[in-house]
This record gives sequence, C-alpha cells and structure tokens, in this order.
Amino acid sequence: MLSLVNQGSVIASGATTPGTWVRVAVNYLVPFLVASIGYLSGRRVRAPAIDWPRYLADYHRDRPAITERLLTRAVSGRHAAPYPWTVEPLRDTPGPILDLACGSAPTRALLGGAQWFGIDASASELAVAAAVGREPLARARADALPLADGSVDAVCAAMCLQVLIPLDAVLVEVRRVLRPGGTVTALVPSRLIPSELWRHPSGVIGWVRVLRALGIRSEPWPNPQARDGLAELLQAHGFTVDSNQRRLFRLAVADPTDAALMIDGLYLPGADSESVARAKRALSSWAGPGRWLPLPLRRVVAHLPHSFTGTGGTVATHRQDR
Repeated sequence: MLSLVNQGSVIASGATTPGTWVRVAVNYLVPFLVASIGYLSGRRVRAPAIDWPRYLADYHRDRPAITERLLTRAVSGRHAAPYPWTVEPLRDTPGPILDLACGSAPTRALLGGAQWFGIDASASELAVAAAVGREPLARARADALPLADGSVDAVCAAMCLQVLIPLDAVLVEVRRVLRPGGTVTALVPSRLIPSELWRHPSGVIGWVRVLRALGIRSEPWPNPQARDGLAELLQAHGFTVDSNQRRLFRLAVADPTDAALMIDGLYLPGADSESVARAKRALSSWAGPGRWLPLPLRRVVAHLPHSFTGTGGTVATHRQDR
C-alpha cells in the first residue's frame, strides 16, 4: 500500500528509475521489520539464571575452535580481517604478550616474532591450538592468572570479555599482570546501528529470521556492558583508552553448511534443540550466493598509566570505520 501511494504514479507512467525501486523496497521492508520487532518483543521471556562458566566449558568442549572458524571467514572490504585488526597495535611489541582466553590461539601466527603465550580454561580449545603448534599454552581461569605482578607487556583479549565472569575480577587480574605503560587490545561484538539497517536490508532480514526462529531479541551475553561500553568500562578500571573503533564485517552465508556454522557459533544458553534446528532451517532457506550477515565488531586499545591512582584515564574515540 505504501508503494502504491508513494510511487504508484511513477510506476504507472513507466518513468521508473533505480531509486524508485529502492523506495519501493524500503516501503515493504519497514513494516516487515516493525512487525518482526513486535513479534520478538511478544515472545521474549525472562531468561533463567545461567551458570555461564559451566555453559562455556560445555560449549567449547563440544565446539573447539568455533570462534576462529567463524571470524577467519569475516571480511570488511579493504580492511584487515578481525584477528589481524585486533593484534595490529601489538605488531611492534616484543612481549611478553598474554593472549587472554586464547581459545584455539588464532593470534599466535600473527604475532610470530613476539614472546607470546596463551591462557584458556578450555582443555579442548588448548588441544586444538597445541595440535597445530600454537604454543606455549597454559590452562587457567581468566580471573586467577598464574602470572606475577607486572610480568607482561601486553594483553590481547579477542572475543572474550563479553562472556568472562566475574568481569570485574578478570579486569583486576589483567591490570595486575600488566606492567605500567603496557597495552590492552580487546575485540568484542558491537550492535547494528540504525543506518546499517537501511544500507544492508538483506543481511538484517537474515538476522531477523534467525532471531524469530530462536524466539529471542538478541544473543544473551553475561556482560552486555563489555560490548559498546567497553571503553568506559576499561577507563573505570584505571586504564587510559587510546582508541575505540568499530567496523562492520560480512559473514557469507552461501549454503546450508554456512548457515549451520553460523548458528553453532552463537552462544544460546537455555535454547532447546528444536529452536536451534528451526533457526538452522530458517537461515538455510535464506542462504544463497552473495548472501551475507552483517557482523559489527568493536576494537578498544588501552594502556595502563605509569602512575595508577585508581581513577580512570581519558577516552579518545577515533573515527568509526565501516
């Protein structure tokens, strides 16, 4: 109806342009998204209390290297892929560099010339890393690091701060083991912003299909404040934030195999097998050549001041790249 009212005379006259069809598509998309948001709000229920450490242990036991498998497929035009982008600030750091919650250790080869070591709580993830020579490694919790005070020059935290709990204790440990002046670089999921909803409608529809099938509004995180609010969180823990950047990456969903990997890569505590299977079917039916899901990520780089007084530093927010 919106298309008939807004563009009907143009279509009838035969004087259409590419812009005409874009406006028609938007007119159809708006009510679809509004209806989807209402649907999701109606189905949302309070999530039960989740034992996140146990859930994460089971998840990574059953899916070792799943995060690496997903992120190594993400692209962002001429920009670096997620892992190279994360370690970019550490290229000239000789080390020691701690890779916190390193998983399958995808950053090891990217920092081959540095004194690097990885720590993770998952034996399965560490086994994958060791099998391909990504060492040295140690199994330990992020809130109880087996390291001396001020013993590392840098900490790399790729896609972990949004799920590590208790987060305050983790950040206290990061601050403890980092030498004064040392660097922290962290990669976390971000949120889609309004302009991206209209610039990439097909990918947004793909996400809507997944969320509707799962009956949720967003992926449940134990530390949602550690996503787009990570810079302020680090500042509150005594770090000076040097850069706070965001990029939109693309994850190709060309076939059902890609769709299944995408769903398996989501943290979905409490989701039953029927909902997960329904989400895979929904994404598989949408998948096809040229189809991709938008994946916004945020990288925050900070350092520990030489004279830590217990108060935060300043936040320097750089231009956002998309």
